[in-house]
Amino acid sequence: MQNDRKANFKERSELVLSTCSKACKPHANIVISLGFVDDKLLVADCQMVSTIKNLKENPVICVVSGYYRLRGKVEIYSDGKYFDACVQKSKGYDDSIVKHALVISVDEVFDLDKGEKIL
Repeated sequence: MQNDRKANFKERSELVLSTCSKACKPHANIVISLGFVDDKLLVADCQMVSTIKNLKENPVICVVSGYYRLRGKVEIYSDGKYFDACVQKSKGYDDSIVKHALVISVDEVFDLDKGEKIL
């Protein structure tokens, strides 16, 4: 994803994150981006009970910011490099405790304004 598109998902921006359960029940949440690490989008789970449950059943995710939609797969970490990055980047934002790091590998980017797939 080019830098201009990444700007819509930059650190501290609000994103709409959508998941779907194994039973095909959709779920959406507003989350805060922690930016990109290793070209993967990073989001901290501080209170995402339904989101985490869905992602354990079905790791496919859709995230929207501005006029860009990305789709990819999520890996969930409760320790290690990505978890530590979430804890560090979340400091000073609020008093929430990070439970998991959501690491989103981007498979597709769609420009909603132009109506075209760009990655």
